[in-house]
This record gives sequence, C-alpha cells and structure tokens, in this order.
Amino acid sequence: MKKLTKEQKRQAAVIAAKTDADIDLSDAREVVDWSGAEIGKFYRPPKKPVTMRLDIDIIKWLKSHGRGYQTRVNALLRHAMNSRWAARHDDEALRQKAQAAYDGLHAKRASGSIKRIHSDKLRARMKDDSRASARVRLR
Repeated sequence: MKKLTKEQKRQAAVIAAKTDADIDLSDAREVVDWSGAEIGKFYRPPKKPVTMRLDIDIIKWLKSHGRGYQTRVNALLRHAMNSRWAARHDDEALRQKAQAAYDGLHAKRASGSIKRIHSDKLRARMKDDSRASARVRLR
C-alpha cells in the first residue's frame, strides 16, 4: 500500500473529525432491496498461526500439488467443517456451497499448476547447475 501524501492525510483527518450527524448523505441512494446481496462474499476470516504435527506422507501429498499447501489444508478443514455442520443440520444449500468452494479452490490451483511445475523444474535445474559449478570451483 502506498503512503499517503500530506494532502491525503489532511483530508482523512478532516473526514475523521466529522460526526455522523455532520455527514451529508442526501445524494446517496437508500438501499431497500437486499435480496440480491451475498453474505460473506468479501469476508475473509482472520488467520491465526498454529503448529500442527502431521504425518510425513500427508505433508508430502499436500506439497506434491505445488505451492500453497497451508491454504489447501485450510480449505480441506473448512470443507470438512461445513459438510459436517450441514449434515448435522440437514442444510443442503450449505453442503453445496462448501463443495463449490472446495472445487473452486482446486480449479484455481490447477490453472496455475502447469506454470508452477515448469518454474519448479527450472529452479531445480538452476540449483543443480550452481551446485555443479561450486564443486568445480572447490577442486
């Protein structure tokens, strides 16, 4: 995020000093119909760092799909949580929403996976080349 200029800081201070009664909303339309609103569309829950002990084969499997394995763990846990809650409360809409979110994450990941595979191979090749040149210099 860019730093604010002095003028922007001054404008922000003027706005922050106003009370709710001083703000003129006469030109803003009043929203009466909220039927098309999507709940939680832009909401991202806060993250909390945790330490978990997972089996090695699980970590290898998660990392084998490319970068973002922690995001994948979060999506898998959220999917399990929503599915279990939906099953307990017979909420088919939530179950479908959880499945769509899970599928959407994998579709988004798959689109960039080819690029990541090629960049990972290139990075590994460069690392091998640098190791070989370092061995040559040491001799």
